[in-house]
Formats: sequence, structure tokens, C-alpha cells
Amino acid sequence: MGVGGVVLRFFSLAIRVLQFLASAVILGIFSYFLAVLSRHNLDIPTWIKAVEGLSGAAALYGILGTVFVCCLGGVAFFAFLGVVLDVCFVGAMIAIAILTRDGTQKCSGNVKTPLGNGNADNNGETPAGTSFHLACELEKVAFAVSIIGIFFFLISILFQVLLARHHKREKRFGPSPANNYTYGTSRKWWSRKRNNPEASGGVDALPSHPTPADVELGAEKQPEKNWFGSWGKKKHDAANAPTATGAQNGYGYGGSAYTGNI
Repeated sequence: MGVGGVVLRFFSLAIRVLQFLASAVILGIFSYFLAVLSRHNLDIPTWIKAVEGLSGAAALYGILGTVFVCCLGGVAFFAFLGVVLDVCFVGAMIAIAILTRDGTQKCSGNVKTPLGNGNADNNGETPAGTSFHLACELEKVAFAVSIIGIFFFLISILFQVLLARHHKREKRFGPSPANNYTYGTSRKWWSRKRNNPEASGGVDALPSHPTPADVELGAEKQPEKNWFGSWGKKKHDAANAPTATGAQNGYGYGGSAYTGNI
């Protein structure tokens, strides 16, 4: 993987970690609200349960997304799946922001909190025995983090697309068996002669052609397999070879039909 792929994967991983942290903050705050309401046997509103479920799912997705970026980042199927889930959790964070919209209020005077409504001044206590001011501040934090989480999931979509495109380009042009090129098998400068079939007498080398003298004398020689098998044959060929007088009488290379002299 090149430098560009490492940078993309690093930022994708960082975004996934930030998504998990944002979701974990909301999950922790509303887990506290649920615990307080349950301990005092108070009614738990449905919207608090919804925020708890959405933030828990987003936190789980942040963990799984971190693992997928490390192991399968850029693979087309998982990149498409990641984009779809990112879009879904953008909607989840928008829903959390809407449900916690009371976090935009000032935490003074009469306030509305997940633990009840009342005066946040003078350490007023909720029916659950906690401070209205504290409950208001916690809801404000959850609202702010949900807005930040929306941008984290939107940015993650962009990085998923960029990482998938980089992976596809690297698979097409980078080292791979599909491109008839793998790492460590490229031709080196010192092995060019050995890899050249013509220089090494391979199957693509041109065959040798006999000379006119070889054709006339019928002396196109065949390669011998070993020295012992060819010793007696060389003596037999020397005894039956045509004499050199043929060349002197005009039958050799110099006075043959090849030169026009008869």
C-alpha cells in the first residue's frame, strides 16, 4: 500500500474512533438518567429509551467500523456497506439531536430535563434526588455531541468512497498476480541476458544456417552427445570425407555454381 492509502486508512480509522467516542458520551449520559429513574421507581419516557438505543447502536458500529477499516478497508462490498450504515447513523444522530433539543436552553430558572421540570437555581432537586442544573447540563452535552456526531458520520462517507477508489486503483495498477506482476519478481538489470531467450539460445533464438560448402560437401554436422561415443565416428567421417581437391578443380566454394565459375 502506498503513502496515499496509508493516509486514507489512518484518517478513516481516526473518524471511526471519534464516532465511537461521541456515541459513548451520549450513551453514558442517558444510561445515568435511566439508572436514576429506575432506582427511584419513576416513569421512564419512551424518548429516553430511544436515545439510549440509538446511541448504543452507534457506539457498537463505531467499534465494528474500526475493525473493518483495519482489516477490510477499501474492499468494494464493505465500503458500500459502510456508506449505507453511515447514512443510517447520520439519521440516528439527527434523531438524537431532535430528542435532546431541550439542551439548547439555558440552565437557569425553570428548565425541562429528562429527570423532570423545575427550577435550576438554588440547587433545586429533581424528583430523582439530583440537581436540575446538573441534569440540564448533561442534556446540553448530549445535544452538542449529537451535532458533532452528524459531521463525523458525514465525513466518514467521504473517506469510505476515497478509500474504495484508492483500493480499486491499486488493485488495477499496483503489484498483483492479475497484472502479471508481483512484488519481488520483476526483472533485474543483472538478469537481462539470462531472461533474453535470443541471447541464451532459447526457443525464440534463430536457427543456424549451413554455409554453401556444408551443403555441397554434405557435411552439416550434428551435435555429439558425448566424447566416448563420438571418437570412433570422427575417425570414420575423416576416412570417408571428400578430398580438398574438389575445391581446387572448381567444385568447391570458390569455383562452384554459387560463384558462377564452372
